Amino acid sequence: MEYIYAALMLHSVGKDIDEGNVTGVLRATGADVDSVRVKALVSALEEVDIEDAISKAAFSPSVSGAKVEEKKEAKEKVEEKKEEKEKEEEKEKEEESAIEGLGALFG
Repeated sequence: MEYIYAALMLHSVGKDIDEGNVTGVLRATGADVDSVRVKALVSALEEVDIEDAISKAAFSPSVSGAKVEEKKEAKEKVEEKKEEKEKEEEKEKEEESAIEGLGALFG
């Protein structure tokens, strides 16, 4: 994550996002720098419009929030069904006990 932060910092101050600058930012923070990861990041960001990506990311939390809500609702439905099933099983056990009790009377 610190590699992305370094790239965003460079972008925000108008510097080029290249291997030297990213490495410099990371070293300035005291992070251990993996040159392969730096190269991969710089390569991946070459064709990216960072401003566009940031503006799209600004809307992501609401979409993510909706997905979280959907998952929460689905989980609640699963829990409700599980509770219903447990109640049905308990009712069946009670009926079986009642039948066994009647069987003892006529046994």
